Amino acid sequence: MPDQITIEDLEVRFHVGVPDEERAEPQRLLITIGMNLDLGPSGANDNLAETIDYHAVYQSVKALGQARRWKLIEALADDICELVLEQFRPTAVRVVIKKFILPDARWVCVEMTRPTYP
Repeated sequence: MPDQITIEDLEVRFHVGVPDEERAEPQRLLITIGMNLDLGPSGANDNLAETIDYHAVYQSVKALGQARRWKLIEALADDICELVLEQFRPTAVRVVIKKFILPDARWVCVEMTRPTYP
């Protein structure tokens, strides 16, 4: 198993939904972001510069959500994957987004995994 840093169930309120009226107000979402990276160097040296600053990831994702609107949570997940890969350079990223939209279901979610760019 690769080393991983995970932000589990980050609660946000973003504008997402297919109909315009669903996007009119921000919706509660839970976002999980898993970032693969060799954590050996940061563990051995106790050095933030050798790992991923999860607080910076958190701030970047929150800023993304304040600046955009999406119809699909798939598109939001793809944008988060792209942001994390470009800004933080993990070897891979996994994003899970839970949306609370169906009355008889706990949640609906999408899960997306992307490797780093070559």
